[in-house]
Amino acid sequence: MAASEPGRTHRQRRENTKRFGYGCLPSTMVKDRLDDGTRIAQLVASEVTGDRDHLVDHVVTDAEPDVEPTTDGAQAYRVVRVGNDDALVTDDRGRPTLDDEAGDAATTEMATVYVHPDRARIEFGRGPGAAAKAAEASKLRVQRAADESPQTTVFVEDGAEAKRVLTVFAAVATA
Repeated sequence: MAASEPGRTHRQRRENTKRFGYGCLPSTMVKDRLDDGTRIAQLVASEVTGDRDHLVDHVVTDAEPDVEPTTDGAQAYRVVRVGNDDALVTDDRGRPTLDDEAGDAATTEMATVYVHPDRARIEFGRGPGAAAKAAEASKLRVQRAADESPQTTVFVEDGAEAKRVLTVFAAVATA
């Protein structure tokens, strides 16, 4: 209620009531959800490269910085596991990346990330069962492949879900 606003004078509370309605404070919280597929994919990449607990030997590769979202989904990047630690280097921002001189470093693809106008789509080709289970537990929309291909698709439809999808990557990494 307006009367219990600590640190505000009666006049400030009255002004807030006039502008925002009785007992309301001006909100500083984000009201709109982030539904820009490109930005969501960037947030997911940031979460993946920032997780040094579960994904220490995983990197974002083949990134397409100027990717334009399409309704079918345009490939933004891949997440791979690097089998040879010597092939990992740290970039100028402290994130792990593949060494350009590593040649044919032993990598295993974990997932491919695609951007749509309003969401990111992540196709897990490795550990599809673990991906589906973790995505469902994290309350993310998930779709298993209808054919015999071992693939699970996870949809990240809001920027807030970018952090939750990290549990899916961690589950697949340990599967």
